[in-house]
Amino acid sequence: MNDIANYLESLYNKYNNTSFIELDPISIPHKFSKREDIEIAGFLSATIAWGNRKAILKSANQLIAWMDNSPYDFIINGTDADFKPFYDFVYRTFSGEDCVFFLKSIQNIYINEGGIGDLFQSLFQETGNIKNTIFEFRKIFMSTPHFDRTEKHFANTEKGSAAKRINMYLRWMVRSDNRGVDFGLWDKIPTSELMIPLDVHSGSVARKLGLLNRKQNDWKTVDELTQTLKEFDHTDPVKYDFALFGAGVNKEL
Repeated sequence: MNDIANYLESLYNKYNNTSFIELDPISIPHKFSKREDIEIAGFLSATIAWGNRKAILKSANQLIAWMDNSPYDFIINGTDADFKPFYDFVYRTFSGEDCVFFLKSIQNIYINEGGIGDLFQSLFQETGNIKNTIFEFRKIFMSTPHFDRTEKHFANTEKGSAAKRINMYLRWMVRSDNRGVDFGLWDKIPTSELMIPLDVHSGSVARKLGLLNRKQNDWKTVDELTQTLKEFDHTDPVKYDFALFGAGVNKEL
């Protein structure tokens, strides 16, 4: 176990630094310094963070450019006319209709719920765990009128989804280790309560290292792996996302 711990720490130190940012979706919110801009740019970038990373970055940058490079001002002051060009946005199965819904729902949250960060943190205070926090946030997010097909773009933890992208977003917003990658903007959610952003890369490496027995990538697997990683660092288990994802995407194992 000590060998695995040392290996994970070495990978964590290798990948958790500013050189990691350039090719990762977290580079999009790193364009900003204002909290609300970071929250919105991060949320939208995480939403489309699947597939080829270059394609993700191209589309996320396009979204931000269409928002006049001022996400918060655009969201707060946006009208139906301002949102209309976004009907032309497409990233894989995330259509223009999906995009406009996301913009309008984010607008509703900033106008009526205090913003993404305040809402996530208040819901965590009520629920006490990330799974239920995500589910309750999702209910509010989906309260804005939308097409049924759009619901697949926000993971439903109550249906067992691994919720990789939203857990990744929470890592970005909550973790703070002064290494210049994660933002540490939300201090009312303990880092110890975050859940691992599980995908094919991190899951594959975790299984090869014997950290994970469950075969499918669902919420039960997220919980199993997070609990295992707490044995190495109970205060910050998701720091090993850098190790597992980095080793997987770079084919180190």
